[in-house]
Amino acid sequence: MPELPDVEVYLEALERRIGGQVLAGIRLANPFVLRTVQPRPAEFAGARVTGVRRMGKRIVIELDEERFIVIHLMVAGRFRWLQPGANVPGKIGLAAFDFEHGTLGLTEAGSKRRASIHLLRGAESLGAFDRGGLEVMDATPDEFRAALLRERHTVKRSLTDPRLFSGIGNAYSDEILHAAKLSPLKLTDKLDDDEHARLYAATRDTLRLWTERLRHEASDGFPEKVKAFHPGMAVHGRYGQPCPVCGSPVQRIVYAENETNYCARCQTGGRRLADRAMSRLLKEDWPRSIDEVE
Repeated sequence: MPELPDVEVYLEALERRIGGQVLAGIRLANPFVLRTVQPRPAEFAGARVTGVRRMGKRIVIELDEERFIVIHLMVAGRFRWLQPGANVPGKIGLAAFDFEHGTLGLTEAGSKRRASIHLLRGAESLGAFDRGGLEVMDATPDEFRAALLRERHTVKRSLTDPRLFSGIGNAYSDEILHAAKLSPLKLTDKLDDDEHARLYAATRDTLRLWTERLRHEASDGFPEKVKAFHPGMAVHGRYGQPCPVCGSPVQRIVYAENETNYCARCQTGGRRLADRAMSRLLKEDWPRSIDEVE
């Protein structure tokens, strides 16, 4: 799922293409992508784009007369910049937003349809999408610490909780915790002052680094291939591959449809964290230290 760095790059690309432009119309190839009944898409024809911004992991296109298009790409939703009036792409096409100089296409690969569009009128209507998470790039160390301590969770869960922190998901939380040299399962109320400082710095540095990297990769083009896994990541999506810092194989914890990746030597003092599925299956044979694996 695109997270803060990816969404920021999308916003920059959108601003270059549709900022100040008049929306000629909205075409829906899949009616289920639109999750609101009122206002109707026809009521947005002729509206001028006054800005684009991020709300958590959502993209908000602002138009005049307090009209808003809120788009959540979810896991497989993607934007494509097409020729004016272009057909919505094949089976993966969900919608098209027509402008004078081009068409913004919304697509979603796979069989699951999770991406969504909400059409809203009135600034107060945006409140339903504000989860209240802290914008880390604007936060002081004290504000960051206060958000982290609002609820007792593991640092991994807290970083990815949209009520606590805005725009951070599974991928970049792995990278943040690796940079901070912290176990993903350490409890927030057990962090000492040095660990709080490391986590604050690592969060901001990691998000800034990846925003700059993705911006460079996209160049002037539209970032059509934003994805969760990037070759330059330290641990996320790199299970079994060598940690770029110490060379130990990256470990993982699998749960539901997600997994947490970490380096046991860098983050947990060499201890392998129990994977609910595999550790229960292997029981006594489950290697508890990274030395047993290497």
